[in-house]
Amino acid sequence: MPRISRVVLALLTLLVPPLATASAAEPPASVPRSTGAPPPTAVALNDTRRTSFNDDWRFLQGEAPSAEQPEFDDSHWTPLRLPHDWAIDGPFDPALNPHTGALPISGIGWYRKTFKVAPGGLRRYYSIEFDGAMSNSRVWLNGHELGGRPYGYIGFAFDLTPHLRADGSPNVIAVRLAPEANSSRWYPGAGIYRNVWLYSTGPVSVAHWGTYVTTPSVSRSSATIAVKTELVIRLTNDSTLTVRSSVADANGKTVAHSDTQTRLPGSGSQTLSMQLTLARPRLWDTEDPYLYSLVTELISNGEVVDRYVTPFGVRTIAFDPSKGFTLNGRILKLHGVCLHHDLGALGAAVNRRAIERQLQIMKAAGVNAVRTSHNPPAPELLESADRMGLLVLDEAFDMWRIPKVPNGYSKYFDEWSERDLRDMVRRDRNHPSIILWSIGNEIPEQKSPDGWQEARRLTRLFHEEDPTRPTTSAFNNWDDAIRNKLADEVDVPGFNYKPTFYQRIHKEHPKWVIYGSETASCVSSRGTYHLPLEKYEKHPSLQISSYDIISPRWAYCPDAEFAAQEALPGLLGEFVWTGFDYLGEPTPYFGDHDDVSHDWPARSSYFGMVDLAGFPKDRYYLYQSVWSRKPMVHVLPHWNWQGRESQEIPVMVYSNAEEVDLLLNGKSLGRKRTFAAKVMLPVGPNISESREFASKYRLLWPVPFQAGVLTAIGYTAGKEVARDEVSTAGAPAHIRLVADRNVLEADGDDLSFVTVRIEDQEGHLCPLADNMVSFQVWGAGKLAAVDNGNPATIEPFHANYRKAFNGLALLIVRSSPQEAGQIQVVATGAGLAPARLVIDSR
Repeated sequence: MPRISRVVLALLTLLVPPLATASAAEPPASVPRSTGAPPPTAVALNDTRRTSFNDDWRFLQGEAPSAEQPEFDDSHWTPLRLPHDWAIDGPFDPALNPHTGALPISGIGWYRKTFKVAPGGLRRYYSIEFDGAMSNSRVWLNGHELGGRPYGYIGFAFDLTPHLRADGSPNVIAVRLAPEANSSRWYPGAGIYRNVWLYSTGPVSVAHWGTYVTTPSVSRSSATIAVKTELVIRLTNDSTLTVRSSVADANGKTVAHSDTQTRLPGSGSQTLSMQLTLARPRLWDTEDPYLYSLVTELISNGEVVDRYVTPFGVRTIAFDPSKGFTLNGRILKLHGVCLHHDLGALGAAVNRRAIERQLQIMKAAGVNAVRTSHNPPAPELLESADRMGLLVLDEAFDMWRIPKVPNGYSKYFDEWSERDLRDMVRRDRNHPSIILWSIGNEIPEQKSPDGWQEARRLTRLFHEEDPTRPTTSAFNNWDDAIRNKLADEVDVPGFNYKPTFYQRIHKEHPKWVIYGSETASCVSSRGTYHLPLEKYEKHPSLQISSYDIISPRWAYCPDAEFAAQEALPGLLGEFVWTGFDYLGEPTPYFGDHDDVSHDWPARSSYFGMVDLAGFPKDRYYLYQSVWSRKPMVHVLPHWNWQGRESQEIPVMVYSNAEEVDLLLNGKSLGRKRTFAAKVMLPVGPNISESREFASKYRLLWPVPFQAGVLTAIGYTAGKEVARDEVSTAGAPAHIRLVADRNVLEADGDDLSFVTVRIEDQEGHLCPLADNMVSFQVWGAGKLAAVDNGNPATIEPFHANYRKAFNGLALLIVRSSPQEAGQIQVVATGAGLAPARLVIDSR
């Protein structure tokens, strides 16, 4: 199959329901919460295609024989609302695998829901869709097994109609999950951790994931919109149907439409193709992520019998060995990050606002792309990326047949890989944000002489489902991947941690388009600084210096990747490991021995530009200085070095201004030009090498410590454009609460992330404070979780208290469903003035 990366790909953008609505025109019907024994919930679906099915579930952790039977008594089970991750409640346990967060991710879990379907005058067909369930799921309706899915990251659906009581009597859906230990290399979570939906359609309907929108021809004056629509038919006789495809702009105005009459057989399926012309299209771009909607209506005898809405975008993408990546003809370097799927203190349980917040924080650093490491993401991430203008590398697998962990996906690969891959593409292919499909991450088959055969098969499957985007794979063994021909079988080879080999690979394969699929892996703890500046693998404090110079043996500091990307313009860009810290994989700890006493309680990663609580580390600003056009300057470390008076403290500044002046207590310590100086760092591209690395991406001053204010001022064209300062703080005096949002939606899902600051009497952050803070939340909301960004603590996430870590903690507040009013928050701590906050829920 020819490399589609060698030709310009005129693209579409594709599927997925809009952020606040379902895939039908009407909003989801609300379902009241149950208390005590669950009464059947009436769900009237005759007038809506998709409804949230998250409310009024019952949960039991442990085996429950016969729990699939409708008459089973679940009155003693825990009532809850999905999505739900049972493992995040803990407790942390040193006997559990620290690489999966030392949390109870394995075992048996049962979920049950009792519901009614209101009788309707029309013949209806019902199905249930799970966006993801972790893992080895089995699903029953009224005692009849519908099926299951081993892969916890894939969405799946079942037809309920054959076993559904649609006469108003109760129905029982039961789900059994059996996630295994040693099934993942990071924290996977456990439970029905993504959203669940109930669908209702008539005898003729658009199939599940049944539309495919592409734009084979795009210009500023017009765009051709090609549409494929798959219909499901359950009629008794042949009939005639009108299929109307309309394109609506962001305001809902119809800007193009086409009607097609078709003769339907009595049963089965049928796929229709049609084209529309869109005049003067507004192109989807990272700077202007404009979305259209394809509205598909099935019309019989003048009546609309089904309506299906597909958001999409109009854009072109291209991959070129000399230019790199272009979007709508504009060369765009990928400033990407890898993201695992957990949401920190919330665990793996999907929350739209938490995902949106992560992406907002990333975008503010200059990030324009996300790699879904190492699995299909939640639909909400793709919807947010579409809306926010972020590009996505959508990844299918972390392993194929050769296992990385004993109970990983390799156990199911032969039986399930084709179906899982095809379902992933059909679900995701209408997203404009997606530019690459990844067939796998660091696949061990790179070392196999016949590994290319599997790479060819997976690439073929992707091309069959979506020929408009190239495939890729993240190769960590670059020479094996090339020698064994796996790199030949993907359209765009990606290379992990190989900046020193980009030039060689490009020279030996000049027609290839390549990029850094995983880069840097620098490690640090927010707000921690170890002196003197030196390289080490581990520190006995279980914290890693935030001077951004420490990395594992196989990795390197960000500066090395910046230099390699700059030296080879044809590189697409990079995906940093990682954007956020994530649960599990606490490298460099737990790497070399089995005795947990050395490294416990390190239990989450140190890789992130941002810590687990969402607070930026210094490294965040290093990337921002290179990737962002907004003027900025950042100075580190903190300025509380009492006891080291007159001792030289290394002061670093990251800035994209032309030059920076550093001042101590108003006195200039000298100006330096950015991207001109050579700062010698005590770590090279490989930490095991005993040599220094010269970086032009930092400024460095040795400053004798004197209490006061350290100020960095950035100048461009002789004018001040940005400044940053750190002050010597006094003793902790009070708590300050800062909410990222003071108004929430009263839907039971919306969140406010409240930063908890320990400050001195004058309002300066106390950068070494570790005060215990207690929280009270009441009114129209509740406390959802707490955190502080410390990767080495076993404090529970679901508690009403948290110690500050280097001066900061986080409180997450959730609105209550259907309860408008004020949410009252009070934070207290011994010896500290308390703080109060009011959040409105509407």
